[in-house]
Amino acid sequence: MQFEILGEISEVETFASGSAIREIARLRRIYGRGRWRKTGIAQVRLSDGSTHLAEIHWYEAGGIGRKEFKIKNLFRES
Repeated sequence: MQFEILGEISEVETFASGSAIREIARLRRIYGRGRWRKTGIAQVRLSDGSTHLAEIHWYEAGGIGRKEFKIKNLFRES
């Protein structure tokens, strides 16, 4: 699903890191070592033009940045 993040991501928290991540071997092979997973809440615009508040997950590591954003839950249409 294509989407655009509108504004800042709030309520950011780490919910898994290191060996707790199922795809840690792939992440390390592609991007390098780091502390990886975060989640947060953000306003998003979907490819159909609608806007929603969404729970977003991504991989992030210091010095590497945020990678592979995905929407896990849409809360409401704005």
